[in-house]
Amino acid sequence: MTATDPALTALAQGWCALSALHGRIEAHIERALQAKHDLSVREYSLLDVLSRQHDGEGGHLQMKQVADAVVLSQSATTRLVTRLEDRGLLERYLCPTDRRGIYTNVTEAGLRLLQEARPTNDAALREALDEASLNPELTALVRAVESLNAPA
Repeated sequence: MTATDPALTALAQGWCALSALHGRIEAHIERALQAKHDLSVREYSLLDVLSRQHDGEGGHLQMKQVADAVVLSQSATTRLVTRLEDRGLLERYLCPTDRRGIYTNVTEAGLRLLQEARPTNDAALREALDEASLNPELTALVRAVESLNAPA
């Protein structure tokens, strides 16, 4: 039997708590978005990321950057883009300066859906954090999440 390093054990327990908090939040938001807007968390995240692009230098994201932002592989991101494009929420077009590059933009319908879904996402996030804060193992993590980018 090998001795266990207490610091590594604590680290592993912290990771498990963080993973549990993430899973609870994502599942809660998923149910709310699906029920009210027929959107998955990943679809919402993709629309949100792409809606923040801008025209001009460095304004459009490459697919790898998009994949990293929504925490998916490039192939899964491409499939997700295709699904949303089929629903009329995204559109792709060739980069005007590099015909090999393809841009993806949110359509007007996609922007409307995102605007409608944002309050649902935000409320579900708040509900999930409030519920998780009742679990003593997650309370400190919830406080940490709440303190990120909090107004001073």
